[in-house]
Amino acid sequence: MATAWLRFLLGRLAGTAVVLLVLSFGIYCLVYLAPGSVEHTLLGNRPATEETRAAIRAQYHLDDPLLVQYWNWLAGALHGDLGTSIRSGEPVDVAISSRATLTLQLSTLGTLFALLLGIPAGIAAALRRGRAADQGIVVLSVAGLSAPPFAVGLLLLGLLAVKLGWFPVYGAGDGGLDRWWHLVLPATALAIGGAGLLVRFTRTSLVRELDQDYVVFARARGLGGVRVLRYALRNCAVPILTATGLVLTSILVGSVLVEVVFALPGLGSLLVDSVTFKDVPVVQGVALLLTILIALVNLAVDAAYAAADPRVSLVRRKR
Repeated sequence: MATAWLRFLLGRLAGTAVVLLVLSFGIYCLVYLAPGSVEHTLLGNRPATEETRAAIRAQYHLDDPLLVQYWNWLAGALHGDLGTSIRSGEPVDVAISSRATLTLQLSTLGTLFALLLGIPAGIAAALRRGRAADQGIVVLSVAGLSAPPFAVGLLLLGLLAVKLGWFPVYGAGDGGLDRWWHLVLPATALAIGGAGLLVRFTRTSLVRELDQDYVVFARARGLGGVRVLRYALRNCAVPILTATGLVLTSILVGSVLVEVVFALPGLGSLLVDSVTFKDVPVVQGVALLLTILIALVNLAVDAAYAAADPRVSLVRRKR
């Protein structure tokens, strides 16, 4: 069993390494081809001589071919050196670590909201299949899936923060409970779409299980509805875990724009600012971290499959 887990883990790590390599090169090319220049970022509107511009280009190796620049960055990254921010001058790992905590808190709270809203609503819809309540929940879930998180964030911001004054308008608060209170609205904006996805997965899988023979037999034996529902939900664990993984990864990606809407100093706003100023080392570092987080989420979901359902095997058996 330990050997099987090791083979599984090594295979996933190898696949993740390939994805990181391809993604990092693609992002490097896109930022390289984007309008703007490092000289303009550093000098702004100040007049500068050609010698000054040449010195900047030499310092950041801007005259080297694209493949050479990428190779220099990759060699440093493999040794744990992600470079220095062109805009702020601080090491990239320091810039990322100072922002990562806020993004992880926001993603955790958004995922929690999505789970608390989506799974019970999906169960309620499945138990009232074909009724008005079921149709209403399905319509709301489709609307939530269709609404972009940043648009939902703007709506919540304008209504609940600006007009009614129930929540803070912007910022991350002063820490502690104040930090979590500032994250309620952006987390809700991220959770709406995730909740809609969980409703669809939970409802579909539970409806399928409630039609199985073992449920009919259990009801015929006189088992209570709560006990039968518990049995059915146990067999719905795999699709619900799949939806949870999708929700968490989408929230990590969606936090980029939501953080900008709510002026939150997290990884999302750092990424947007770095792309605007063509700060390639920071863009690469943030993209690398987000990719690793998404890969870890997928790995955790795969491992949870085997724990939730003994019929699931992480190792492909030989025939």
